[in-house]
Amino acid sequence: MLPSQFNTETELSAVNSILGSIGQAPITKLEFDNPEVSYVYQLLQECNTDVQTEGWVFNTENHYELIPDSNGYIQIPDNVLQMDISEGQIYRDTDVVKRNGRLYDKQNHTDIFENPVEVDIVWKFKFSDLPQVFKRYITYRASVRAATQLVGNKELMQMLAMQEAFSRAGCMEYECNQGDYTIFGTPSETAYRSYQPYMALNRL
Repeated sequence: MLPSQFNTETELSAVNSILGSIGQAPITKLEFDNPEVSYVYQLLQECNTDVQTEGWVFNTENHYELIPDSNGYIQIPDNVLQMDISEGQIYRDTDVVKRNGRLYDKQNHTDIFENPVEVDIVWKFKFSDLPQVFKRYITYRASVRAATQLVGNKELMQMLAMQEAFSRAGCMEYECNQGDYTIFGTPSETAYRSYQPYMALNRL
């Protein structure tokens, strides 16, 4: 098995990859005295947020139960990017949003809840906790922004944009493999066995 430093991308290695893509020397640790390093790190964080906000199988949870506190308030964690009532397209008696750091019901005009609320949540995770394909995609995406804003070389931007497109394709493959999606919309916690070609040979 390869050592962890060879198969785990860190924020430092991502920043060095971005710096290398625009022709800058690598750094040994994240120090923000250098404005360019600080700016590249900011680009990495922005792209991390942008990508995760789309909502992928690794950072989306459906039917997540939020429980009111003793005052009836439901505090929203800081790392929530998106949130909506579970199956809200069917049950339209509640319409929730985040307001003042708490869950607010626009339908009933209150932020006090008597019962737990099930929501579909998109979480924001640290860069180090993401699947490897998403780390690469975020890094390439940040590299394109760095090349656009710091270099302005059209040929370099096109090359990096191509790498970004390839890495996003890897993310889509990961999403399809991990998501177990079906055109029949099979709900979670149910079982469905699709037609298998070998069944054509079973004449019994």
